[in-house]
Amino acid sequence: MYRIRFHGRGGQGMKTASRILGTTFFLAGFEVQDAPLYGAERRGAPIFAYVRAARAAINERGIIRQPDLIIVADDTLLAVPAAGVLMGISERTVLLIHSFATPETWRKRLNLPGLVLTLMPAEEREDRAELRYAGAACAGAAACLLGLPRTTLEQAIREELAAAEASVVQHDLDKALAAYDRLADHAKSVSEGDMPSAVAYQRPAWIDLTGEDTWFAAPDIHVAATSVQVKTGLWRTMRPVIHYDLCHHCWACSTFCPEGAIGITDDTPYIDYDHCKGCLICVVQCPYHAMLALAEHQAVAEASS
Repeated sequence: MYRIRFHGRGGQGMKTASRILGTTFFLAGFEVQDAPLYGAERRGAPIFAYVRAARAAINERGIIRQPDLIIVADDTLLAVPAAGVLMGISERTVLLIHSFATPETWRKRLNLPGLVLTLMPAEEREDRAELRYAGAACAGAAACLLGLPRTTLEQAIREELAAAEASVVQHDLDKALAAYDRLADHAKSVSEGDMPSAVAYQRPAWIDLTGEDTWFAAPDIHVAATSVQVKTGLWRTMRPVIHYDLCHHCWACSTFCPEGAIGITDDTPYIDYDHCKGCLICVVQCPYHAMLALAEHQAVAEASS
């Protein structure tokens, strides 16, 4: 059985990537499972999707803990332990990272024994914001590494995106096929994993929990203003920036910010980047187009220069 995990952030198309790869497997004659897993739907929040494929019926369920292939659409997730990108990785797991860095750089950083590959953007100067279109490219690269036919991948993309406009389908198709071709030297490098054995299975050591008084056990926070300690800005991949020359001080950005991350000082708005999640609602709502959206790495570089 093949076991594949896609890791990315909300809005980067990991759910679509898993569906495209799952359909490609199905059209190639496999039994397939594919599903995403995420909490509240937030742009920029870590999510993952998985695909299982086998020639026989699939009785395995749940999260893939021993993957044969891991695809990482956003390399910043490798520094987020909660994202679980490297969970269950072994020497036979192939790791594909969508990144500007080289495979050797990532192999040294992560100290991994297995095959590490990178899917470079078509051009070095391509804006990091293009990561939001990484889903199709990651699906195409995965299909190549798994040895699935290129024509079957193309058919799967057309089926999965049948409801989209023709220009959108062609855009994703071009991305996927280009990624497929760029990894041709590593085609069929992913091997099927064995079925888990039940011989060594042990029953869990259950713990009996006694009831406690509700006031003591209830999950209540009795201290105010603790949310400020959680810097949710770490999820952000795109950053809103205020162009003060165009700002009319109407406060629309502050009014519509769902996280209260835009405050007002002396009649002028400012953004709390520690807690801005990069949803870009303020960019859409600004009537004077004074809010710009920049790729996070670009904004950091400009701020430090």
